[in-house]
Amino acid sequence: MTSSLKAHISLFLAQVIYALNYSIAKDLMPDHIKPLGLVMMRITGACLLFWLVSFFSKPEKLEKGDLKKLMILAVFGVAVNQIFFIWGLSLTKPINSAIIMVSNPIAVILFTIIVFKEKLTVLKLTGLSFGIIGALTLLLFKAHGSFAIGSETMVGDLMTLLNSLSWAVFVVMAKPYMQKYQTVTVMKWIFLFGFIYVCPVGTLDLLEVKWDHLSGQTIFAMSFVVIATTFLAYLLNTYALKALSSSVVSMYIYLQPFLATIIAVLLGKDELTVIKVISGSLIITGVYLASLKKKPLV
Repeated sequence: MTSSLKAHISLFLAQVIYALNYSIAKDLMPDHIKPLGLVMMRITGACLLFWLVSFFSKPEKLEKGDLKKLMILAVFGVAVNQIFFIWGLSLTKPINSAIIMVSNPIAVILFTIIVFKEKLTVLKLTGLSFGIIGALTLLLFKAHGSFAIGSETMVGDLMTLLNSLSWAVFVVMAKPYMQKYQTVTVMKWIFLFGFIYVCPVGTLDLLEVKWDHLSGQTIFAMSFVVIATTFLAYLLNTYALKALSSSVVSMYIYLQPFLATIIAVLLGKDELTVIKVISGSLIITGVYLASLKKKPLV
């Protein structure tokens, strides 16, 4: 199995996790845990897991200059990303959040062109267009009028947009370090710095959780958010950055609404329609085209 194929499989698995997380994380707030408490729990749990795994990995020392840069990356990839996604999700609708996240691959492509002078190819532009059309068609069809931006969701929508832009910066800027060091080495430091940043604002909310009153289902949901959505999904995404471009990695976000629909169909909570098949086909085609390498457009 080639490194490229492993990267694509890693990204696919990450999107399955994210597709499940929209509803799982939303249901936890605010009855069981406040948004910042959930953020603190995610980052603390993932930090401990990454450092634990690092003890079983080949020791690797970071260059002094790189450690400082990872401190900055942690702001975008952990602190801002986690706080604004979770807090934003608690203040808006899952469908709003999913639609706004469609902006992420666009931002990534713009950043890669500006920062790394990455060439925009015809296939990549076509793939991006297919992905946008497919994702929006599926999301807007599912909404049935439930997608609405107004005063009651505006703050949450803006937070989600900031999260999307922050993640785009992280995906672009983290790639050189993912190629230079082991994935676990980079992530353990990023999450350690992220923990330090979030600790002052998230600790009190985490301490307010009434752990003895939580059901087994709620404990499982919290564990999923920490272990799967934070630790494993971050690991899979950053691993993929070693072999694929930042823009291709970000394009996989278009699979999230499609996978969420498939999961709902398998659970008997949704039905498969022609629109959903067409949307899914467009998204998959878009991801495929964006991953091909041809002559640059600009």
